[in-house]
Amino acid sequence: MLHHVLKVATEANAERHVVVVGYEGDQIRSAFTDRTNLEFADQLERLGTGHAMMMTRDHFQDYEGDILVLCGDTPLFKVETLQKLVEWHRHQDAAATILTAELKEPRGYGRILRYDDNRVQGIVEEKDANRYERAIREINTGTYCFDSKHLFESLGKINQDNSQNEYYLTDCIRILVDEGKRVEAVITEDSEEVIGVNTRVQLAQAERILRSRILERHMLEGITILDPDACYVDDEAIIGKDTVLYPGAIITGKTRIGEGCRIGPNTQIINSTVGDQSQVVSSYIENSQVEPGAKVGPFANLQNGAASS
Repeated sequence: MLHHVLKVATEANAERHVVVVGYEGDQIRSAFTDRTNLEFADQLERLGTGHAMMMTRDHFQDYEGDILVLCGDTPLFKVETLQKLVEWHRHQDAAATILTAELKEPRGYGRILRYDDNRVQGIVEEKDANRYERAIREINTGTYCFDSKHLFESLGKINQDNSQNEYYLTDCIRILVDEGKRVEAVITEDSEEVIGVNTRVQLAQAERILRSRILERHMLEGITILDPDACYVDDEAIIGKDTVLYPGAIITGKTRIGEGCRIGPNTQIINSTVGDQSQVVSSYIENSQVEPGAKVGPFANLQNGAASS
């Protein structure tokens, strides 16, 4: 999930990436040893989202500019959405801009409070909301764009006076509004983007949406996928034009498939290269190279090897 969050942040032109880690932080660090542009901030005590941002203060000590705040468990935001958020924030010269969404069933999310003239008043967490506030359908996605100076000044003024006894990042919005600072909100048009992953059920739901996007992208680029519901392609995989994926094709890792290939049915290819005009039928290929024009399978098992025509 964090890989996808960082990928879309990079595509949205974020120049630095500071990841706040706590429980099992060493595992997260070890998963990104190949990336040299990541900075890590330790949150040894889990005292809320505001506290997490406090842990980044040293990383931004000499920084003046905008800070995009993203949650590591919301992997479905599109680059266009984040660009729209940042552009609106800068166009309005805002101290903070919140990315919001309107949900038919907003249970579990913080609600956006607005004045009668539609200006942002603040955010109330569901556990602290009354029954009228819980009826609000506009929710906080947990994604923000802050002016760095206003962010850290407001962080110094929040407290733990709430039902969770935590430092809420959302309290920074209330403080900025109370001080007369400009706070904006941008509503995302696609509510699927806001899905957070807290259970295995939500993980499967997010995987389904992400897989659908990846397959759609490949089809628009000239790849034929006979049954999108029966194929799986990783985001890192590259597939050439006029290749056909048959049902049961699973393409994972940094696999590279050439043009005009026929893959499947019931074929799994992992971290391998398949040359142009090749055919792979009902086979398993891992860490291997298939030469252009080769025919592999059915029922081949190729690992750490090569196949030629």
